[in-house]
Amino acid sequence: MSLFKNITNFAMSPLTGALGMAKGLMPSWQNPSDSAMPYLNQIPDQLKGYYEPYMQAGQHPGQKINEIGQDYQQSPGYQFALQQALQAGNNRGLANGMHGTPAHEQQQMEIASGLASQDYNNWLSNAMGVYGQGFNATNDLAQSLANNLMSKANLGYEGAAGRNQHRQGQFGNILGGLGTLAAFL
Repeated sequence: MSLFKNITNFAMSPLTGALGMAKGLMPSWQNPSDSAMPYLNQIPDQLKGYYEPYMQAGQHPGQKINEIGQDYQQSPGYQFALQQALQAGNNRGLANGMHGTPAHEQQQMEIASGLASQDYNNWLSNAMGVYGQGFNATNDLAQSLANNLMSKANLGYEGAAGRNQHRQGQFGNILGGLGTLAAFL
């Protein structure tokens, strides 16, 4: 019996050694999401800095409009339009015999007030349009940054998944070789 045991141990020692080696080479699986998350976790903090001024302005819109409105300047055509409208009102008042009456004065104030309001609103609309362009540019930049980080996350995920697949294939080859070796023993 001892001779048989010695022969079996001799024949099995390469197989046992190969199994030990295969166990050491057994693939360590890596969760692909772990490779992606560092990039994905950066997105909120990165984008917050870009959007923060607009979020602050949105919390107090009247304050932002007042800040922008402080820079108001009459448009180049405002004085000309005002003079033309007041002259037309004077001519009409003269033609109707109303010139200098309280009704005529009220009409002239309404003309001036309406033109001033229209000029300011046009200016404010244009200024807010420029502010909106700033937001659009910021939004485009932030989206580009987020897309870049998502691409890096996808590459990290796919790389880890590929390494896992490669390790599993190598381990399968080792096991296949051991199976072939065991068949000869």
